[in-house]
Amino acid sequence: MISTQGLFEAHFTVKNLKRSMEFYGKTLGLKFATELKEPRVAFYWVGGHGKSMLGLWEVGPGPQRMSLHVAFTAKLTEVIEAPKTLQERGIQPLDFACQPTNEAVVIGWMPAVVIYFRDPDDNLLELLAMLPEKPRPEAGVVPWSQWKLEGNLPTEGRPSGV
Repeated sequence: MISTQGLFEAHFTVKNLKRSMEFYGKTLGLKFATELKEPRVAFYWVGGHGKSMLGLWEVGPGPQRMSLHVAFTAKLTEVIEAPKTLQERGIQPLDFACQPTNEAVVIGWMPAVVIYFRDPDDNLLELLAMLPEKPRPEAGVVPWSQWKLEGNLPTEGRPSGV
């Protein structure tokens, strides 16, 4: 058996590489790694140089493409504050069912607090912070405020004012 230790890279197909580079580099603040002219692709470091990588491959405007999903690990405070931050940048935060929301949600079976949003090519992005509590599958997927009210708020990493 080969022991895997984590996910190193993920790749998206994009319609317009320049637009996607603007989104991932400037809007989300990922660290630029390199851009190739042929094939048209750009790479970004996620979590710092050599930690993880995201590749953006330009396929043009044709209808033959897939919508993909990648989850980025983030700090608990950043995930909880992400809906406001995303909205300030003109990005619609989404819940687990991909419906507009103003609040992160908790996936009880993990448990993890998450928020979703889409890039300019409709790829689904997720910010995720694992929680230190024991998994509670019976909780399902609930808004952060409900999880917090039920007494499941971790003491470590608690955002200010929560």
